Amino acid sequence: MSEHPTDFVGSVDDAIKASIRGVLPDAITAVSGGGGHYRITVVSAGFAGKGMLERQRLVLGSIRHLINGDRAPVHAVDSLETNTP
Repeated sequence: MSEHPTDFVGSVDDAIKASIRGVLPDAITAVSGGGGHYRITVVSAGFAGKGMLERQRLVLGSIRHLINGDRAPVHAVDSLETNTP
């Protein structure tokens, strides 16, 4: 896995999880990866009645601040699974 230059200090995994919980408080989130590339799985009752794209937009919107910018810690979300319990 290649390195992705970032100025971020701390755990990117924890930042992703906390950001998602800010929008979906009941979310059970698994994050794996590194080097700017991450795989995210989120299980939340908040997804009920929402289509796949709406679910993905909700999650990606919650971590937008970790994706935007030249030196952001998240370069790509290679896999995003969104499920209801």
